[in-house]
Amino acid sequence: MEVRGQERSRCLNDERRKGGLKTLPFIFDEALEHAANEVSEKLAVVGFSANMISYFTQQLHMPLTKAANTLTNFNGTASLTPLLGAFLADSCVGRFWTIAVASIFYQIGMITLTISAALPLFRPPQCTGDHNCEEASAWQLAVLYVALLLSAIGAGGIRPCVVAFGADQFDESDPKEKTKTWSFFNWYYFCMGVSILLAVTVVVYIQDNVGWGWGLGVPTIAMGISVVSFAAGYPMYRRLEPSGSPFTRLAQVAVAAVRKRKVAMVADPSCLYENDDMDAPISLSGKLVHTKQISFLDKAAIVTADDQATENSGSRPNPWRLSTVHRVEELKSVIRMAPIWAAGILVITAYAQQNTFSIQQARTMDRRLSPRSAFSIPPGSMTVFTMLAMLLTISLYDRALVPLARRFTGLHRGISFLHRMGVGFAFSAVATLVAGFVEVRRKRAAASHGLLDDSAATIPISAFWLVPQYALHGIAEAFTSVGHLEFFYDQAPESMRSTATALFWMSISAGSYFSTLLVSMVHRYSAGEDGSNWLPDNLNRGRLEYLYWIITFLQVLNLLYYMICAKYYTFKPVQSRRRTDEGAVELNNKV
Repeated sequence: MEVRGQERSRCLNDERRKGGLKTLPFIFDEALEHAANEVSEKLAVVGFSANMISYFTQQLHMPLTKAANTLTNFNGTASLTPLLGAFLADSCVGRFWTIAVASIFYQIGMITLTISAALPLFRPPQCTGDHNCEEASAWQLAVLYVALLLSAIGAGGIRPCVVAFGADQFDESDPKEKTKTWSFFNWYYFCMGVSILLAVTVVVYIQDNVGWGWGLGVPTIAMGISVVSFAAGYPMYRRLEPSGSPFTRLAQVAVAAVRKRKVAMVADPSCLYENDDMDAPISLSGKLVHTKQISFLDKAAIVTADDQATENSGSRPNPWRLSTVHRVEELKSVIRMAPIWAAGILVITAYAQQNTFSIQQARTMDRRLSPRSAFSIPPGSMTVFTMLAMLLTISLYDRALVPLARRFTGLHRGISFLHRMGVGFAFSAVATLVAGFVEVRRKRAAASHGLLDDSAATIPISAFWLVPQYALHGIAEAFTSVGHLEFFYDQAPESMRSTATALFWMSISAGSYFSTLLVSMVHRYSAGEDGSNWLPDNLNRGRLEYLYWIITFLQVLNLLYYMICAKYYTFKPVQSRRRTDEGAVELNNKV
C-alpha cells in the first residue's frame, strides 16, 4: 500500500509539473515568430481577410455590396464552426487533438487559396476599360468558396480550443497560478494583436505591391510552421480529458425537469439530489452549488420514490429522470450567460465595417505619409491603427489599470469583466458615430474638387482622417473582446469551457451575419426611382454615413440593454477545491 501511494504521488507531481508559463510559447508565440496555432492562424486568416475586399473587387471584379456581403458571410461561417469544434473537444476528442487536426484542415484551405490567387486560370481577365470588367465565373468562385470553407472548418477547431487550452495550463486550485490565468487572457490577445499587426502591414503590402500569390503564400507558410511548433510542445502540455457531451447533459436536465413539472418543489434545497461520484469527472476544480434563479430546473434534482428505489437497489439513477444539483446549475449558468452573449453581436456588426466600407473609403483618399512622400499606405493596412490602439490599451490595462484598480476593488483582475465589456460597448458606439462624420467630411472634399462622379480618383483629403474611428475600434476591442473571453471562461461550467469559448466566436458569427442583413436591407430599401441607393459602388454618391449612424443608434440601445443585463446578472457560485502550499486540497465556497 505504501508503494502504491508513493507511485500515485509521483504521478501527481509529474502532472503538476506540466503546463504553466513554459507551454505558452508553443501555444501563441506565432505572434512573435509566426510559430504556433491560434495567433499564427490569425496571421494567416487576417493576412487574407484584411485585404479580401480588395481581392474581391480588384481581382474578381465583384460589385462592392456583393463583395462586402461575401466577406461578412465568410467571417460569419468561420465564427460559427467553432461550436462544432468545441463540441468535439469537450465531448470526445480533447482540445489538443482538436487543434492539431483542425490546423491541418486550415493548412489545406490556405494552400488552395494561394494556388487560386497565383494562377491566372482561377481569375477573370483584366479590365479593358474603366467600367468594362468581367466578373469571376461560377467555377472560379466555387474554387474560392471551397478554399474558404476548408479554412472555416479549420478555424472551427482552432478558435474555441486555443484560449481554453492555454488557460488549462494554469492550475486553478493552486493560489500561485490563479492570478496568472487572467493575465494570460490579456497577453494572449496582445500576442494575437501583434500577429494581426504583421498581417495588415507586411502581408497586405506584399499583396498590393508584389502579388497575391506571394501575399497569401507568406501566411500559408506561417500556418505550416505553426502546426510544427504546436506539436513540438506536446510533452509539456497539461491535457484535460474530455468529460462527455455537454449538450447531452444539458438536454438531460431539461428533459428531467419537464418530466417532473407536476412534482411539488422541495422546501429545503439541501434535499435536492447530490452525487459526488457522478460529478467528479466534470467538476475537477469545484462543484457548482444551488442558486434560486430559474427554479423550475430544480425539479430535475428532486428525488422521487422511484428514484430512491433505483438508488437503494444499487443502480445509478437514469440521468434523463434525475440530475444532480451540479448538472442543473450547469444549465442555469449557460442560460444566464445568454443575454450577455447577445449584447456582443452589435459590436461585431460595427467592427465588420472596418474590413469592408472603411477600406473602400481609404482607397479613395490620399494615403501618403506626407505631401512629399512617395509611399502610400495600402487601404487594407489602415487596420494597423486599430491594432496599435488595441495593443497599447491592453498593455496599459494590464500593467497600470489592473494594479491600481486592484487596490480599490480587491479583485485579482482589477475590474470585473462585466464592467470591462461595458466600457468597450461605449467606445464602439463612439467609433461608428465618428466614422459617419468623417464620411461627410470626405464627400465634401470630393464635391469641392469636382470628383463626385470619378470613383477612381484620389480625393485630396488625408486618409489619416480615418485614424480616430480605427483607433476607437481598437480600444473597444481591448475592453470588449478580452472581457468576453474572461467572462465565458470564468462563468461557463468547467467541463464546457471550449464550448463557452465557441460562444465568443458565435457572437462574432452572429454580428457578421447581422452586418450582411443590415447592408442588404439598406441597399434594397434605400433605392430610389433612378436606381441610386445609400451604398453604390461609387461611395462619393452614396450615403454611407447613414449606415454608420444607424449602427450607432442600435449600439446605444444595445448599451442600455447590456447595462440592465449586467446589473441583474448572477455569478455562478462554486464550492472550489484549493490546493495549499503543502499540496493538500481544501473546499471553500466562492462566487
